[in-house]
Amino acid sequence: MENLVWVEISKDALKANIKTFRNLVGESTILAPCVKANAYGHGLIETSKIFLESGSDWLCVNSLYEARTLREAGITAPIYVLGYIALSDLEEVLNLDLRIVVYNKETVYRLGEIADRSGKKAKIHIKIETGNNRQGVIKDEIVDFVQYILSFKNLEIEGLSTHFANIEDTKDHSYAENQLKKFNEIAAMVENLGIKIPLKHSANSAATLLFPETHFEMVRPGIATYGMWPSDETFLSFSSERKMKISLAPAISWKTKIAQIKVIPNGEFIGYGCTYKTTRETKIAILPVGYYDGYDRGISNSHVLIHGKRAALRGRVCMNIIMVDVTDIPEARLEEEVVLLGNDGDEVISAEQFAKWASTINYEITTRINDRIPRIYV
Repeated sequence: MENLVWVEISKDALKANIKTFRNLVGESTILAPCVKANAYGHGLIETSKIFLESGSDWLCVNSLYEARTLREAGITAPIYVLGYIALSDLEEVLNLDLRIVVYNKETVYRLGEIADRSGKKAKIHIKIETGNNRQGVIKDEIVDFVQYILSFKNLEIEGLSTHFANIEDTKDHSYAENQLKKFNEIAAMVENLGIKIPLKHSANSAATLLFPETHFEMVRPGIATYGMWPSDETFLSFSSERKMKISLAPAISWKTKIAQIKVIPNGEFIGYGCTYKTTRETKIAILPVGYYDGYDRGISNSHVLIHGKRAALRGRVCMNIIMVDVTDIPEARLEEEVVLLGNDGDEVISAEQFAKWASTINYEITTRINDRIPRIYV
């Protein structure tokens, strides 16, 4: 059966981005790209395999479900789970040989009990709160928390981590610098207890790109490994501060086909709510994609690419359909390819441009492309 909506992923682009990050952090730093949220919309299993084949050491996921999926696909590399795991599911952490983040004593108790009973070591990473105020153990509680962990003989503190709150959306990195200072101070408190911490890690994409001092023993880049800059500010900061050039290669293209072409008379409305009225005889193309697929309903000013030309959206985005104006693309034909995101000739619709139309960020654009849509690796 032929696909009417599909996503193409460039293997070469993914490989090139991993090579770029390997060059940035060197061979001795663990490169652990984030593949959560269906690998930022790029397809969890295949993207993970490509990353590992290209030189990544670990993979970072958000959920137990994602980790289980990777193990069932035959991936044996270390997997670090960034999100919360229910107490009732912690036994599976040992069965799947996962690393997890901890910040609750309840998790420590349950995992420690399971590990002691099974005789297996559970490798854990303590999340330190430095200013993002999401997950994490605050400074005043860290010593007690660590000592509590040490009361379980089969819990191994493998890492300390934190996450930056304001490193992407600004060119003033003083807040991030203060977070890094706090992280180093709290890490020193832990080490003063006589504990050797093999892995400290804090760096997302922006930190990995901008600040080598955040690399420590491991980095966790996300959006940039897929060829997208975390923000305009990150791009500008990198250009001005690092005094080096890198090229990030966007890997994703989102495509569909024309399902119908019809001519609408002057003065007719198009779509729900009668929000668009033609001002001339208009030829429209019906496309079988909508907000169920991830094409944001709030968009009203977007374009798609047909034969390397822009065709403007007309009317509201429907659940499974959008309508575009092909009056000035006379060569458009039934079932011809349409680019929703990506390149067509000299024209480009980037995730960043799409995000501006939807009043959001590039992260959301690619991760919201429905998982059911086939990913084709080219």
